Amino acid sequence: MIVNPEKKTLLLLLLLIAGTVSCDSNRVFEEHVSLEKGIWNVKNELQFKTVISDLVARYNVYLNVRNGPEYPYSNLFLFMNTVFPDGHVARDTVELTLADFDGRWLGSGMGSVKFSRFLFQKGVQFSQKGNYQFIMEQAMRVNDLNGIHDIGLRIEKQ
Repeated sequence: MIVNPEKKTLLLLLLLIAGTVSCDSNRVFEEHVSLEKGIWNVKNELQFKTVISDLVARYNVYLNVRNGPEYPYSNLFLFMNTVFPDGHVARDTVELTLADFDGRWLGSGMGSVKFSRFLFQKGVQFSQKGNYQFIMEQAMRVNDLNGIHDIGLRIEKQ
């Protein structure tokens, strides 16, 4: 049987994706928001919604960032608002370090856009079953923050 190169490439890609997904069994939630033109406006709140049903498990919560070389700072400050099922809101100020002291980006990836994953909370045990909402706001004291391409949230069981 002769398989053309395009079908062979597609099959290989599908197998790679299937392998990646099956190896990620601890993931409970992961979502990313792409920012138009790589600009995060101070009024643009990024919202992530998920349901937590297991109150016994412990979770790690990660913040994901994709930034480009046009990002003018070495760190990123943001506000993280967690809205609990009962309506209670917890607000945290978070600093994410994107570059070292020499200005080299710390994230991974080929090319100029870098991906970084930061542990936001380790071993969290949620106290309420139900719908959780995580709202992120940039806190860099500029209206339009240039060079942030994607922001994401990941929750996984420990």
